[in-house]
Amino acid sequence: MPVTHRQTLPIGIQSFEKLRKGHYYYVDKTPLIHHIAETGGYYFLSRPRRFGKSLLLDTLGCLFEGREALFEGLYIHDKWDWQTHYPVVRISFSNGVVNSREDLDANIRFQLQQQRNRLGIDSAPPERIADDFANLLENAHRIHNQRVAVLIDEYDKPILDNLLNPELARELREGLKNLYSVLKDADPHLHFVLLTGVSKFSKVSLFSGLNNLRDITLSPDYAAICGYTDHDIDTVFAPEIPGLDREEIRRWYNGYRWGGQDVPSVYNPFDVLLLLEERDFGPYWFESATPTFLVNLLKERGVFTPQLNTLQAKAQLLGRFDVEDIATEALLFQTGYITIKDAQEPMVGYRLYSLGFPNREVESSLNEFLLPVLGLQNSDAQTYQLALFKVLHEHDLNGLEAHLKALFAGLPHDWYRNNPIAQYEGHYASVFYSHFAALGVGVTVEDASNHGKVDMSVDFGGHIYLFEFKVVEQEPQGKALEQIKAKGYADKYRASGKPIHLVGVEFSSAERQIVAFEVETLTPLL
Repeated sequence: MPVTHRQTLPIGIQSFEKLRKGHYYYVDKTPLIHHIAETGGYYFLSRPRRFGKSLLLDTLGCLFEGREALFEGLYIHDKWDWQTHYPVVRISFSNGVVNSREDLDANIRFQLQQQRNRLGIDSAPPERIADDFANLLENAHRIHNQRVAVLIDEYDKPILDNLLNPELARELREGLKNLYSVLKDADPHLHFVLLTGVSKFSKVSLFSGLNNLRDITLSPDYAAICGYTDHDIDTVFAPEIPGLDREEIRRWYNGYRWGGQDVPSVYNPFDVLLLLEERDFGPYWFESATPTFLVNLLKERGVFTPQLNTLQAKAQLLGRFDVEDIATEALLFQTGYITIKDAQEPMVGYRLYSLGFPNREVESSLNEFLLPVLGLQNSDAQTYQLALFKVLHEHDLNGLEAHLKALFAGLPHDWYRNNPIAQYEGHYASVFYSHFAALGVGVTVEDASNHGKVDMSVDFGGHIYLFEFKVVEQEPQGKALEQIKAKGYADKYRASGKPIHLVGVEFSSAERQIVAFEVETLTPLL
């Protein structure tokens, strides 16, 4: 049922008790956690930062502790055995940055002692961390006469915080493996285990021997276990929607999907809550923290930014992540910068995912963030963006040509000499595409028609621009515009009623500049 009166927006709330007692809006996730909580077992869930993982774990913790009053009115209330209380062990690496193996070990010891105190375990802990954890689980089971629920939040954060220092990252990985490996032999004392984090490290590297760990990251049943669905926006947050463009909310923030098109797409909660609070569209999630290692790796690997929205990957690749082996697709997917657009299974056991940006916030913000990697300095980016907006707003094609030539002329020659990405022919198209995408306009790369794919289309201000790019050695060839016309790329747009501008762009690899910018405008069909 839709909420009919305004409540408090739960911005930054990770405590289930605080949320339920404080008259905050709440999206009931208990239909999704009921089965796994009741059945028990070992589970793993990967989601990007600020997707509600910590709140999910706290909800489970309150459920296992039998705090019935907090669940009144929720789906699970009349389906749970409130007479059974489980001891709960909670471990989190979400706070602070670990800078050494000694620091990690001290953090783990402190948390294990906290859990001993909370569960009433008075015996002195063994010296070794693995023995300490095993002893904690055994005693919790013995004292409370119920098997233990173990909830581990941000299990991978110490490693991710240090990926730019691979040697330290490996040391921290071994320290975490020392902790997590205890779970295998502790099985007689465990009812439920859930580990959450951003990345999915291989079982061999972190969960040695824990073969019964079920990864529900891409399970259709749990696609919406974190995040808000369209239904949630239209019901739970209904009192907050008036005054905001509902389609723009969807365009800006919806689109994260963990599975094929048959699973619901979701919104990042942080984005939605900040939008409803500020009443203004902005890159709230993106600006909350974009990891430096992500940009450095994309730079090192010669990122071709137009391809970021058209990637493909096997399921096994998306789940492969380790200090020594970080696939670009897995890194972008697990950190939330690309998502699953579609899934196909051309043969049994072979699942292929089509990947792309989840929404306009991420596409615009990531491309803006990558412009310095492509040679356009932050100090110049705003000036160029304002100029691009002006010429597009005025549909000034001569001005657009002059603007783009100025853009490429402004890339420093030292950057070309010192940056390996400049050696790729795709660099020109990357700068071109990222400059438009960063503005937040409707950009489609390799826009398909019955006749083929035009390199880029832009739909803005009631006009459609079709761009075809060619790289020539020095002299213009005049083939880019010719290809747009010959292939009939504009045919699919003729019924739109909008003016269509065909733009052929040729880049000279010798001059590092646009040497041909040919335009032909087609009047709309009446």
